[in-house]
Amino acid sequence: MTPNPGLILIGLIWTIGACIYAYRQARFYQIEEYKSHRYLRWIIARRDRWFLRRPILAAFLGALFGVFFSEGGMILPTIIAIIAALVGVIPPSEGEIKKRFNRTPRATRLLGATFTVIGVISLLSLTWLHPIAHDLPEVGLIGVIGIGLALYLTVPLSLALGNLLMTPVEAFFRQRFIANARRVLHEVNPRVIGITGSYGKTTTKNFIADILNGRYHAYATPKSYNTMMGVCIAINHDLANNYAIDYFVVEMGAYFQGEIGRISNLTPPDISIVVEVGPQHLERFGSLENTAQAKYEIIKALRPDGVGIFNWDNPYVREMYEKGYPNTRITVSKTAALDQPNPPDLIATEIDESLDGLTFTVTDTRTGHSERFQTTVIGEHNVTNILLATAVALHEKMTLKEIAARARLLKPSESRLVRQTTAEGITIINDAYSANPSGIVSALKVLAMHQTGKRLLITPGMVELADLHERENRRLGVLAAQYATDVILVGRVQTEPIYAGLQEAGFPSDRLQVVDTLSQAVNWYREHLKAGDTVLFLNDLPDTY
Repeated sequence: MTPNPGLILIGLIWTIGACIYAYRQARFYQIEEYKSHRYLRWIIARRDRWFLRRPILAAFLGALFGVFFSEGGMILPTIIAIIAALVGVIPPSEGEIKKRFNRTPRATRLLGATFTVIGVISLLSLTWLHPIAHDLPEVGLIGVIGIGLALYLTVPLSLALGNLLMTPVEAFFRQRFIANARRVLHEVNPRVIGITGSYGKTTTKNFIADILNGRYHAYATPKSYNTMMGVCIAINHDLANNYAIDYFVVEMGAYFQGEIGRISNLTPPDISIVVEVGPQHLERFGSLENTAQAKYEIIKALRPDGVGIFNWDNPYVREMYEKGYPNTRITVSKTAALDQPNPPDLIATEIDESLDGLTFTVTDTRTGHSERFQTTVIGEHNVTNILLATAVALHEKMTLKEIAARARLLKPSESRLVRQTTAEGITIINDAYSANPSGIVSALKVLAMHQTGKRLLITPGMVELADLHERENRRLGVLAAQYATDVILVGRVQTEPIYAGLQEAGFPSDRLQVVDTLSQAVNWYREHLKAGDTVLFLNDLPDTY
């Protein structure tokens, strides 16, 4: 039986279209860290992500008109089906893209496996259909359209299957990469400072490195590289053969219990720091108790002669301190009183914040020594971050005076309360990296310090707060009404609680807008704000929201 070229072409169009669709979906798979359950949960969360109207409608019309005109022969129905297939697989506009697809070696392997899955399913299906199409051309035409549509709509499952097939391959590369990082770390042999927390990790990490570099040579994991692979990249790319490094400051993040323990096994810390325990990523951990347990892994990884540094002001972190391990434990606080019984080791008092930065006094209650700190960094929560960095530097034999001098040079981390003024005289406060129930208060207070014009808040709200999502975002709305003169909410669904909070606080409706994309909000402020006005970008969600 001679294959029908028309049916083969229809099947090929749908197959190529499915591969293009898979390539575009790989970006979201990458955003979800190659976790199939997270990616598939994202797909099914909204109907428009899996019920693709254009390919479904194109396939339906192609089959309908193909059968309708089949009495005059199969040439015209085949042409109609080819046109329908081409229309069905035309990639739709992706809209606003915040994070473009990074075709890493792993992503390339995933796509290769996915294309193979799609190709094999297509080939087997068309082979099975061939004898049917030979005897019943109309049935064959409908069959190839149906197979093509099914192949297209099930691309998310093909990606998941491709990822599953690559699991042993990725495990091999992962273990080899980890083994090389372990070897490099053993050869360079720096003193390791581990840091974790629900938020504040990156800023504190950078403060530690910047202060230690006043006397030593410290290297911190770049940006927010806080996963096992991220830490390995930092070691293999930047630490290798750099024997001048005295300290390796490692940020350790976690989305599940055991993750920090594994990173600590690779980079056994000499000093461990816990910044905060809060509801950030609460939907992944399930409870704050589980979150605290996961963060405590960095303390358990210490040897008995190691050093644990704790934020006394966080009750979950204080409980970690009270467990009594390790023997050397240092506490810091910006709320404790100097005259209270058994005060924390480092206390910040007389805190003053202005647009010029923070000023506060740090007292070492163990020695009674005090020093006045000044920094251009804004946001009162950064007092805690500086105290934690100070505790590290003091333990490593720097003086409080030296540390205060280094604090003057500190800069905010990328997209974390970074202020700049545009050529038009508009002040931009970039706090778009993330938002949490604690940090939003600091950010809004900074916005409120600008009194010369409008104070515009642009935010999509907070996410991954599980059962606290409604309450905390509603609270954000109430707070925003106190500090902002204008508000633009980005995203109509997830910002509903913020909207409700603003209404509850009596915020003027003519100063409140809800838009679909960040670019719409940016365009509005560029058109309506003038010199002396201020805009705060509070959080920026990834493309999966």
